[in-house]
Parts: sequence; structure tokens; C-alpha cells
Amino acid sequence: MIKKSKASEQHFIREYLGGSILTKVKVLETLVPSIEKAGAMVAGSMAKGGQWLIFGNGGSAADAQHLAAEMTGRLHSVERRGLPAIALTTDTSALTAVGNDYGYDAVFSRQVEALGRKGDVALGISTSGNSPNVLKALELAKKQGMATLAFSGKDGGALAKSKFVDLCLTVPTAFTPHVQESHIAMGHILCFLVERDLLKRGFLKERKRG
Repeated sequence: MIKKSKASEQHFIREYLGGSILTKVKVLETLVPSIEKAGAMVAGSMAKGGQWLIFGNGGSAADAQHLAAEMTGRLHSVERRGLPAIALTTDTSALTAVGNDYGYDAVFSRQVEALGRKGDVALGISTSGNSPNVLKALELAKKQGMATLAFSGKDGGALAKSKFVDLCLTVPTAFTPHVQESHIAMGHILCFLVERDLLKRGFLKERKRG
């Protein structure tokens, strides 16, 4: 029984990892030009003094914070100054105050209204593509003159159809964990593209460590 159980669990692990790999292969086959375009949008904004606002719910909130930290901190090996990225998921006082006074659908749009400026870039993350607060925030961002990006999954949901989203990167799988794993991979690539672009432009200078 123990050997059978171990074999069963190992089969599950192989299936899970195989599914994750296949999902990333689909991203590789379908989304490379869009990822490149998204990176150019964010870099172009920052080169003109813009900032990157990122938001989502649950695991997508964690992704928003992760990507913002890669920009304000250090991504990998390049030592450079911090870059302006803000996760709208981190201020619990703002989230709870807006949620209490205006409803949960407004927790990101209210912050976009307060912090977003013409020429900034907003990235909304939703594995289903249908999160009402993400949709509302991107709509407001677009009306304020911001460029709008979205990460979604499955068929893209409402984000893929929205006229307020300039570019929607949809991970083509219905399995939420694999969507999320591809979202953070795409997000890391965006951060690298932004850093590489700004270094090439001379907007960003590499520093010596220490």
C-alpha cells in the first residue's frame, strides 16, 4: 500500500509539472510578440517619467507585489537605481477604507484615480479575466490617459474584450495554478525587458556594487 501510494503521488507530481511546462510552451508559441510589446510600453512610459501601477486579487495580488518589488529593488544581477512601480494591493488601510465606503469593486480604481497620471501604465491581473475591481480600475486608468495592460487566463474573459485594455496577455489554459505560474514568468520577463530597454536608452545607468 505504501509503495502504491508513493507511485500515485509521484504520478500526480509528474502530471502537474508536465501541465505547467506545457502551459509555458503555449505561452512561448502564442504570446512572445505581446510580451515584447508590453515591455516596450512600460519602458517607454518610465523613460518619460511614468510609473507602473499593478493590481489583482489573491495570488494575483501577490504577483503585483512581487513585480513592483523587482522594479523598486533589484531584479537580478544589474545594480541600478530603483524604478517606479506601485502595487495597489499593499495598503490595507486604503483597501479596507475604500472597500467599506465604496465597495470592494472600487479598491483599485480609487487608488488609480489618486495615484495614476497621464502616461503611466496600469497592469491588471486576473486569472479568469473577469474580476470586477480589475476591470473597473483599468477602465478608469484608460480614461485618465494611462496605457493599460492585462494578464488573464482561460479565454481572456471580459479583460480580453474590453475596449479599455490596450493589450491583454491571455494564458491559454483553464487550470488556475498554471495560469498563475505563467503570469509570474511573464511578469519577470517584463521586468527584464524594461531594465534592458532603459539601459540601452541610457535612461538607466548600471552601478558598481558596494
